Amino acid sequence: MYIEQLYTNCLAEAAYYIESEGEVAIIDPLRETEPYINKAKERNARIKYIFETHFHADFVSGHVDLAKKTGATIVFGPKAETSFDSHIAKDGETFKIGKLTLKVLHTPGHTPESSTYLLFDENGKEHCIFSGDTLFIGDVGRPDLAVKSDLSKEDLAGLLYDSLRNKIMPLPGDILVYPAHGAGSACGKNMSSETFDTLGNQKKTNYALAEDLSKDDFIKEVTTGILPPPQYFPKAVQLNKNGYMDIDEVLKNANINLSVDQLKTALSEGAIILDTRGKDDFKSGFIPGSIFIGIDGGFAVWVGTLIEDLSQAIVVVADKGREEEVVMRLARVGYDNCLGYLEGGVDAWTQAGGELNTIRQVAAGELNEENAKDKHHVLDVRKPSEYESEHVEGASNFPLDFINQHTADLDKDTHYLVHCKSGYRSVVAISLLMRVGYKELSDVTGGIQAILKTDTPITEFVCPNS
Repeated sequence: MYIEQLYTNCLAEAAYYIESEGEVAIIDPLRETEPYINKAKERNARIKYIFETHFHADFVSGHVDLAKKTGATIVFGPKAETSFDSHIAKDGETFKIGKLTLKVLHTPGHTPESSTYLLFDENGKEHCIFSGDTLFIGDVGRPDLAVKSDLSKEDLAGLLYDSLRNKIMPLPGDILVYPAHGAGSACGKNMSSETFDTLGNQKKTNYALAEDLSKDDFIKEVTTGILPPPQYFPKAVQLNKNGYMDIDEVLKNANINLSVDQLKTALSEGAIILDTRGKDDFKSGFIPGSIFIGIDGGFAVWVGTLIEDLSQAIVVVADKGREEEVVMRLARVGYDNCLGYLEGGVDAWTQAGGELNTIRQVAAGELNEENAKDKHHVLDVRKPSEYESEHVEGASNFPLDFINQHTADLDKDTHYLVHCKSGYRSVVAISLLMRVGYKELSDVTGGIQAILKTDTPITEFVCPNS
C-alpha cells in the first residue's frame, strides 16, 4: 500500500495518490494532469479510478482530462450529475485498488453529493478516510456553497451534523483523516495548518465532533461568521460538472511572447494586464491600468475573487521564468483566456517609450503625521474579522474581498493611506482603485504588522463579557 498526499499551498488543497499492486486511484486531482500521470509511470502503475469527494467550488479539478488521458473511471458520490461519462456510486459501494478496498460513505452537508471515502488495507482493516470538505482538521466544510431553492444553508448544516455523527464518528479512533483542504482555504472558517490527523484526536479537539454538541448549536456555529464565497466559486462548480477546455490546449494558447504593440492591440480589444511580480517591484513601476496580484501571495483565490469574468482576456506580466507557472495557476481556477505574456516585461514597455506608474509609500512610523494632514484617511483593506480584532483608530474598513462592489463609495479627492496585514492586499487594492481613477493613494509599508510596532493609536476588540 502506498499513499501520498499531494498538497498545493496556493489553494491549500490536498489531492491523493493511492496505489496497490500496480493499480492507482487519484482523489480530488488539480487541473494539471502530468504530476499524476508521471508518478504512476515512474512507479510502473496504472491509474484505474479518479474519485471526487464533491463538486469543488474553489478550483477546477483535473478529473475530465485525467480520465481522457488514462482511461480511468471518474467516480462521484450519490446525487451527483455530470455532463461527461462518470460512475455515480451508491452509498456503501466498494471499489478495489489492487489489494485495497475503498468504500463510499455518502456524507452530505457541505454539498448534497459530498462523500467520504473509507480505505481498507490489505488485511481488511480500516486505515483512513478521505473526507473531502466534510471534515477538515479542526473544522468542517461550510454549508452555503450548494444552496438550492428548497435547501437552505441551515438545512445543509443539519445534514452535515447527521453525516458526521452517523458515518464518521462511529469509525475507529486510530484511522487517519485526510481532508481536501488546510488552513487558508475559503471552504471553511478555522482550519488547522496540519493537513492530516487521527480521527480520535479530532474527536477530542475539533469542536464539530464534540459529543455534547447539539444539532441546533452545530447549525448555529457553522452558519455564523462565514463571509460570502468568492464570486468564481459557482462558476468553478459548473466547470467541474460539465467539463472544460483541455489543459494542454490552454497552456499552448497562452505560451506566447507578446510584443508591446501586440499588448496595445490586446488592450484596445478589452484585455487586461495582470502583473504577477513581487509587490515591491510593482510599486516601483508598472504599466498604467495593470492589476497587481502577486504570484507569491494567495494568487489563484485573489484572481478568482477580483476578476469577475472567467473568459476575460488576460496578458501576463511576470518575473522571467515564471510565465508558465502563472498560466497554470490561472487555469486551476478556470481562467483559460490568457493571451500570453509581455516579452521583456515592463522594461520592454519603457524601451518602447511607454510610461510607468508608481505607488507612493508611507512608512508605518510616519502614519500619525500623514494622517494628521488635511484630507487624509486610513483605509484598512483586511477582512472584517481582522479589522474588528484591532485597527488604527479612526480607520475605515474597506475589505479587498468586496472591493469591486464598492469602488464608487470613496471620494477621489481624498488622500487615502491604505494598509492590510503585511502589504500584499493593500497593493492589490491600490492597483484596482487606480484603474478606476483614484490618484491620491499611498501604501503603508508593512501593514498593520509594522503599524503595531509604532505609537499609532489602536482600537482593540473588547469581549463584552470580559
